[in-house]
Amino acid sequence: MGALNFGILDAIDIFLAAFLLYQVYRLLRGTAAIRILIGMVAIYLLYSLVQVLEMNLLSEILGSFMGVGLIILVIVFQQEIRKFLLVVGSATFTRRQGWRGIFKVGKTDQTNLISLEAVANASAQLAESKTGALMVLERKDPLGSFAGTGHELGANLSRILLESIFFKNAPLHDGATIVSGNNVVAAGAILPLSESSDLPSQFGLRHRAAAGISERTDALAISISEETGSIHVFYDGTFERVPAKALQERLTVLMTQ
Repeated sequence: MGALNFGILDAIDIFLAAFLLYQVYRLLRGTAAIRILIGMVAIYLLYSLVQVLEMNLLSEILGSFMGVGLIILVIVFQQEIRKFLLVVGSATFTRRQGWRGIFKVGKTDQTNLISLEAVANASAQLAESKTGALMVLERKDPLGSFAGTGHELGANLSRILLESIFFKNAPLHDGATIVSGNNVVAAGAILPLSESSDLPSQFGLRHRAAAGISERTDALAISISEETGSIHVFYDGTFERVPAKALQERLTVLMTQ
């Protein structure tokens, strides 16, 4: 028997496969989907084993299952696949923007600065009065489909407008307010809830909605608790608690990433 032919391309192949599996694990970690993925991998390993052992009946049964496995994966993991494609697309878009950005040195987007000042000031007031609020700031990914679930406003962004929307007796205070540039696009929008088990148990629907939109898009979501008045910023599937006085600076950093 000849020596095992193992070259550098085989090593690269194994490394890339391991890296891809690790990224899939990171994407699904903390969700119910990770258990489904483990089950699918276990079935595939069993299928490979029965083929090696030439167990024909089991091979035929599992082979029929594996034949529709791709369709099952697409159905079960449609949200995770969408998130993965958004991440890849956002990274590609960012690289293209980086090349174009060479020709825009020294240019500052004053609109974003004005918008973030209004958002930060309104958030500080709402936090001080312990008024629950959920604001979503659009970055690269369009949020039109989520804005369509609420009431269209198309109003100029201002601190007073945001405080009026989230006033406790106001008809639009429930749901999310979506901000794009210097405009309030919609209020009372319905967002998908996160199913992650990594979120703190004290987080309610407002925080889970903020986490959900950050998992599916690259938007920034600001959630203000009506129990504690704390401000949490959700982005890229993660979150952090930010003091009111540091909110504008933190949002500026995140919006320019």
